[in-house]
Amino acid sequence: MKTGLVLEGGAMRGMYTAGVLDSFLDHDVQVDGILGVSAGACFGCNLFSKQRGRVLRYNKRFMGDPRNVSLRSLLTTGDIINREFAYYTIPTQYDVFDEAAFEAHGGEYWVVVTNVETGEAEYMQMHHLLEDIEMMRASASMPFCSRMVEIGGKKYLDGGVADSIPVRHAMTMGFDKVIVVLTQPLSYRKKPMNPAMIKAYYRKYPNLCRTLLERHERYNAQTEEVRRLEKEGKIFVIRPEEALRIRRLEKDPAELERVHGLGFRDSEESMTALKAYLEA
Repeated sequence: MKTGLVLEGGAMRGMYTAGVLDSFLDHDVQVDGILGVSAGACFGCNLFSKQRGRVLRYNKRFMGDPRNVSLRSLLTTGDIINREFAYYTIPTQYDVFDEAAFEAHGGEYWVVVTNVETGEAEYMQMHHLLEDIEMMRASASMPFCSRMVEIGGKKYLDGGVADSIPVRHAMTMGFDKVIVVLTQPLSYRKKPMNPAMIKAYYRKYPNLCRTLLERHERYNAQTEEVRRLEKEGKIFVIRPEEALRIRRLEKDPAELERVHGLGFRDSEESMTALKAYLEA
């Protein structure tokens, strides 16, 4: 029996996910593979490295640091989240990621990226997290405020553009049980993006433009599929009851802690049902 974990993105809504994962660590919830999107890709690795509280800790410390997230970084590098500081300095110097523990876990760690030439999702496995960190960065490179990330001669952006909730893909990967952590409530429906803005930024990439224009339709269809699979007992879902009401790049430590606490609470309240699902 193999268990997979799907983690939606959503920038700092991902603090909700971080709270869920800390609860999983407290209850020794075991999964064999993780499929993360954007913030889910960035934060999910701490489950395998067993670093409880790390996501909340480094975000409270550094989200307000201009070396990490700033307009200056966007203007000077093309990335509002600074590549060198966020992906290379923090995990190796300031809040060290335990790669040895991550590798010792032995689980599969996959991140979703969007190929800008094809407009399609691709799924990349990270074997050595710090060596493969550009895959994670690609998954979290938000459109309009991030550079494209080149890997293997191909250009990529945020995985949430093409596959925000990769439940269907997870079910094709051989997982018998699938846990899904969402960062939007059941009632949420995504709205269309501004076509003029899409074309102004990405007119050289027509397939990416098409995917961005259709993103809301794809996302809303995925949420309906998740609801159906959940009702059928094929997947287990943890989601917030209401909109989290947190800014995408929230810098207030109190707000980060609030949303983390909501995720932790919802996971704790779901734990009995989750364990019953995993044991069935």
